[in-house]
Amino acid sequence: MNPSPTFSLLAPRLPIFGCPVYDLTWDGALSFVNELASLPMGQTHITFLNANNANIMLSDRSFRDVLGRSVVLPDGVGLDIASHMLNGEKFVANLNGTDFVPALLTYMVTPRRIGLLGGSPEVLDAATAGFQRHAPWHRFVPISDGFFDKEDSSEVLAALDAEKLDILLVGMGTPLQEKWVDRNIQTRHARVVMSVGALFDFASGRVPRAPSVLRSLRLEWAYRLWLEPERLWRRYVLGIPVFLYNVLRYKLSERNAAGGKSTRPQHPARGGKA
Repeated sequence: MNPSPTFSLLAPRLPIFGCPVYDLTWDGALSFVNELASLPMGQTHITFLNANNANIMLSDRSFRDVLGRSVVLPDGVGLDIASHMLNGEKFVANLNGTDFVPALLTYMVTPRRIGLLGGSPEVLDAATAGFQRHAPWHRFVPISDGFFDKEDSSEVLAALDAEKLDILLVGMGTPLQEKWVDRNIQTRHARVVMSVGALFDFASGRVPRAPSVLRSLRLEWAYRLWLEPERLWRRYVLGIPVFLYNVLRYKLSERNAAGGKSTRPQHPARGGKA
């Protein structure tokens, strides 16, 4: 599951804790994924890196290895802070999955068969119906909820074999979803596989989106914390300071390794910000 080799050489990437993250405008990212879905063969696993996932990556080597075999897109203001401190520049666009996937579905004019895997049965059905209303020229197929045996996924894989999908959306939470995809999904199952986290909760209407003003200020995380403090306090109240500490520690380790010299990466010129 590797991205197009030609594109990999040309697309700028900024490393976060050593993990290359694609630095693309919205138009560039939408065009890229649309082309991947149009290829007659091959497969690409696309996932999104945010501050929480980056913290996990530092302590989970197998998760880091999976990300190294994937196309990783930047999600959230935390990645901008980290990239500014580590690379001297922030990402040109916030390509969070909650906004990027619906935009991609609209961007793709060629009808596609798109499978959904994960969530509770109720959320899965509601998300499938929501996506079908959002982009009715595509065909959305609920493959399975997320309550299946992750060690023996033969029934789910058989269902995927039967559906002949173009795109598979997997929403089972990080790092479970990325590891499961990397271990189980083959090229015959779908050309593009996207690990989408909590996207189905939003698409189903179970969790409301933040008001547009908060989203424009990139404060949806604060709105989510306000809605679900018991479930998310550890991720945000504890996770954000830990992430900033990890960024500072990584910056100091890079500086020490370079003998005090800048290690800012060089990459091709980019287009304007989205």
